[in-house]
Amino acid sequence: MSQSTTPTRPLEGKVVVVTGGNSGIGEGIVREAAAQGAKVVIDWVGNEEATDRIVADVTAAGGQAIGFRADVSKVAELQALADAAVEAYGRIDVWVSNAGVEFHQTLETLTEDRYDLLMDINLKGAVFGAKVAAAQMEKQGDGGVIVNITSTHEDWPMPSDLAYCISKGGMRMLTRTAGVELGAKGIRVVGVGPGAIDTPINADDDESAKDALRQAIPLGYIGSPLDMGKLVCFVASDAAG
Repeated sequence: MSQSTTPTRPLEGKVVVVTGGNSGIGEGIVREAAAQGAKVVIDWVGNEEATDRIVADVTAAGGQAIGFRADVSKVAELQALADAAVEAYGRIDVWVSNAGVEFHQTLETLTEDRYDLLMDINLKGAVFGAKVAAAQMEKQGDGGVIVNITSTHEDWPMPSDLAYCISKGGMRMLTRTAGVELGAKGIRVVGVGPGAIDTPINADDDESAKDALRQAIPLGYIGSPLDMGKLVCFVASDAAG
């Protein structure tokens, strides 16, 4: 009886685009994808030095990665990001919509400009990221994977951050609806909703806040960007298909 084996580099030769890929969860996904053999395109807006450092680390380890500056709230720049991936590596196999912001505003304190900016980045960026990625994958004709990084707050209310919760709930429905639309074309759409992850977005939390968070988690564990990288790379791989 033959035994199936799991490849040590499940993303070997795949082209993976990660928005917001130079810090936090995005960086964890980029580094793990490269370690699994992917050619990675790192979307970034701020901190070019961090992008250059990640590219240098990946290259030094024998991998392939490039950085590309694109504001995901602008459709033309999302298209430019996709075009850059195809120009560099010939195709797109996996698109990860990870870029996001939160402003900690309640219904009472929420302002129109902050709401519009958050929705443009978190939700519009994911919607039109899926659109440009799917168009390229359809052109290639052999399927692909779109991964949306949502949050437990797609379901779990967080009154201190109303617009963020709304945006993540929207991403959940994007995932479900686009998944139905694209499934017949061989394109999988997957949502990954992290809980508490140790990233720059919560770097200002003091130890008492972190302890309170751990106590609210049954396992008492705050995840890492690398944890997220391993999970996202699994759902992006053929093993999850």
